[in-house]
Amino acid sequence: MNSMGKCIVQNINADQDAIRNMHSFDDLSLQLGKKAEEKFDIAEEEIMIRNYLAVGVQWISLVTENLLSHPFIVLRRQCQVFNTSNRYHMHPLTLLPSILNLQRRQGVATLWKGVGSCLLVRGMTLAIDDIISKFTGWPKEVNSKTTLKRFGQHILLKCLSIGLVVPFHSASLVETVQSDIASEKPGLFDVFREGSLRFLYWSSPQKGRMLPAWALIGPCVSLGIIKYLFSLVIRGLSSRIMRRRLTVLRKKRTEKISDDVLENQNAEIYANLITIITTEVIFYPFETVLHRLQLQGTRTIIDNLDNGYAVVPILTNYQGAIDCYQSTIFSEGFCGLYKGFGAMMLQFISHLAVLKLSKWIVSKISETLTNRPSSRIIHYYNIDNIVCNSSSSSMSPSLTSFA
Repeated sequence: MNSMGKCIVQNINADQDAIRNMHSFDDLSLQLGKKAEEKFDIAEEEIMIRNYLAVGVQWISLVTENLLSHPFIVLRRQCQVFNTSNRYHMHPLTLLPSILNLQRRQGVATLWKGVGSCLLVRGMTLAIDDIISKFTGWPKEVNSKTTLKRFGQHILLKCLSIGLVVPFHSASLVETVQSDIASEKPGLFDVFREGSLRFLYWSSPQKGRMLPAWALIGPCVSLGIIKYLFSLVIRGLSSRIMRRRLTVLRKKRTEKISDDVLENQNAEIYANLITIITTEVIFYPFETVLHRLQLQGTRTIIDNLDNGYAVVPILTNYQGAIDCYQSTIFSEGFCGLYKGFGAMMLQFISHLAVLKLSKWIVSKISETLTNRPSSRIIHYYNIDNIVCNSSSSSMSPSLTSFA
């Protein structure tokens, strides 16, 4: 009886130990579950950070395109409208001494003149697109699925938008190229007043040699639409090339790329940059002609970029776009249409440098996130072995004795 009682007591104690082991296993499972939740939270945080990085890269590209490139646009336009210049500034090296002299004489702010009016005109263009689209139902944007009818409506929308903005763009051009030391500084909203005056004097200009609005709208709309259609084609081709290149790079790598959003964003940014460079280079001569027509008769005094010290008035008497083109070829040669091309080269070199720098910073941040512990901790903790070992060690001796 005593031996049987001892055996019963031992079995009861063993059962209690097994219950305690099972409770400890439950505690381990809870701890693993909490750690897994923490790891998955970290993974979601990494995805969110990468999305923010992609948006940041896009914003850097937009700021570079619209703000940081403005000083080079000022230099480029001043060279384009300077019909009596001796230096054509076809490459950046000849332009650098003039930039240094200009800044010594007028300060750094002289390269940022007209930035407010340029941004206002761009915002006005977007607003006009939106208003026309709401009243007519024409699409503001197109893609590969757009029907031919909708695409035609979109082109009509762009024609109306460009035509309405032409007088205000002409007023903004004056603010961009005029010399700060020889002209009064314009107010922020003077571009709207000057643009409206050009609309009021539709057929007869308010100044002697200034071309009427109808003579400017035709060439500007024609060039704007052709340039826009060409950019659509180049954008489509460059996007396909960049996506195909990205696909090939992914196949060559053994591991799965975790930064798909960033890489796709970079591909789109570079495709957009290729489109801008190609379009601007091809249509540069036509832009020179239009800028000279828009500035004619405005009595504008610009900086003399032959040396960067003096100022010079712009006095021309073109009868139209064809006359301006023929006169430029006759008096300045074909290279006269490419005056200031070096400023555009500096613009795109700086643009590319900013994109490269931002890409390097983002890649370093992405590498830091990638080097974190993996969120897949199930394989690390090998739960199957834990379950087997715990189940075998926690089985009751009383049950094994009956087995």
